[in-house]
Amino acid sequence: MNTLLLYPRCPETFWSFTHALRIARKKAFTPPLGLLTAAALLPSEWPKRLVDLNVDDLSNANLPWADIVLISAMTIQQTSARALIARCKQAGKRVVAGGPLFTQSADDFPEVDHFVLGEGELTIPPFVADLQNGTPRRFYRAEGYASLETSPIPLWELADLRRYGAMPVQFSRGCPFDCDFCNVTALLGRTPRFKGIPQVIAELERLAALKWRGSIFFVDDNLIGHRRAALELLEALTVWRNRHPQYTFSTQLSINLADDEELLARLVHAGFLNVFIGIETPCEESLTEAHKRQNTRRDLLDSVRRLQRAGLHVEAGFIVGFDHDPPSIFRRQWEFIQQSGIAAAMVGLLQAPFGTRLYQRMKKEGRLLGDPSGDNVIDTTNIQPRMGIERLQAGYRALLQNLYAPSSYYARVRNFLREYRPPRFRIKTDPFILVTFLRTLYSLGIRGAERIQFWKLMVWTLFRRPRSLPMAVTLAVYGHHFRRVCEEQVFRAKPQAVRVSSRIGP
Repeated sequence: MNTLLLYPRCPETFWSFTHALRIARKKAFTPPLGLLTAAALLPSEWPKRLVDLNVDDLSNANLPWADIVLISAMTIQQTSARALIARCKQAGKRVVAGGPLFTQSADDFPEVDHFVLGEGELTIPPFVADLQNGTPRRFYRAEGYASLETSPIPLWELADLRRYGAMPVQFSRGCPFDCDFCNVTALLGRTPRFKGIPQVIAELERLAALKWRGSIFFVDDNLIGHRRAALELLEALTVWRNRHPQYTFSTQLSINLADDEELLARLVHAGFLNVFIGIETPCEESLTEAHKRQNTRRDLLDSVRRLQRAGLHVEAGFIVGFDHDPPSIFRRQWEFIQQSGIAAAMVGLLQAPFGTRLYQRMKKEGRLLGDPSGDNVIDTTNIQPRMGIERLQAGYRALLQNLYAPSSYYARVRNFLREYRPPRFRIKTDPFILVTFLRTLYSLGIRGAERIQFWKLMVWTLFRRPRSLPMAVTLAVYGHHFRRVCEEQVFRAKPQAVRVSSRIGP
């Protein structure tokens, strides 16, 4: 059965890194891990093709070839997903849908023939069996959670790896925390589940065999959600990376890593360079409101600096629009982000995703305005904020305008580099990095509107922090992306709802 796997286009957001990837001549950050894992769960004898619309177009040759079409998507991809489904149905194709978007809103897609919802390890095998017997049902829903020891190696060979910036690998699913705006626990539970260490190493070896060279992103909801399991993984990664020094790692985890010196040291020693952390807000009352307990009763600024001094580049998510946010929240967010040196500060409005406690509370209070967009950049939300939507939108736009103005952004990068201690493990560099560096010098240092700030940073780093020069170049490229996203997706989207001063910083 000819199987066409389709991944809808993602809109440009902070997460997409679109403008940064263009400088490196890449098309997307990572290939669709969920879809490639689903492909590996299908019968091996079925011919398969992947079309990721973030790197390629769906040609007219693919649809006639397909006997069945599988589409997976996240909430943010809903517009592209609808267009894809309509095109497939117009071509007379049987459409099967799965992934977070459809798991949480299947009723909104009546034209889909079959829904395979929840974790594919549980739902794909019975769907395939029924399909082969000629008795497929419309809905397949997972009961309970899958053992990750049954999860296969993703079929990365279906993707053109050269077009991506990093490769995704998953060790665990689930998070022990229960933030009320996060739907991870609703989808994957609070008890982390793990692959066996040999499984992870086999996946890494497969990527090496496919000649991938570069960054590997552990997409776990919280890599350190179970300390003992994390330590076992890091020990194995250290051994593996000693044989493969051309690879580095990044991941998502929680701020309590700063409390564990051994785990922190082992993480860096294993080859991790970047970590994403949900900091959300410096307002203690808002953190308590959101049940973000791991972030409360601590000096967040000190925690971030401990990670930076250990050799980690900290990227972070921030949110405005909590009920307990004071009028000064926009200034407080700006001050914290500047002082912390978190260059990649991804700020969004509070939204209530399906399945979360926040969604249920907003619905009960009559403050739910619609479905979540899943977009962390647009200045809309699906809840009625306490401070009023116009005030929230205006403050958000002003916050972004100040955060990503070249003067603020490059000052923040220098604040980071003053704290940062680059790890001393060996990195075998790819010759392509030199080409990317030269393209960066041209794009930002010659053509870029921020070229004066760029060259000031390069000279400052060369004399003050020469070992951090590669990181300084990377963060300059990040800044270019964030400014472009703000300009195209926020500032030009529509006029500001109310007139306020756009000045937040001193």
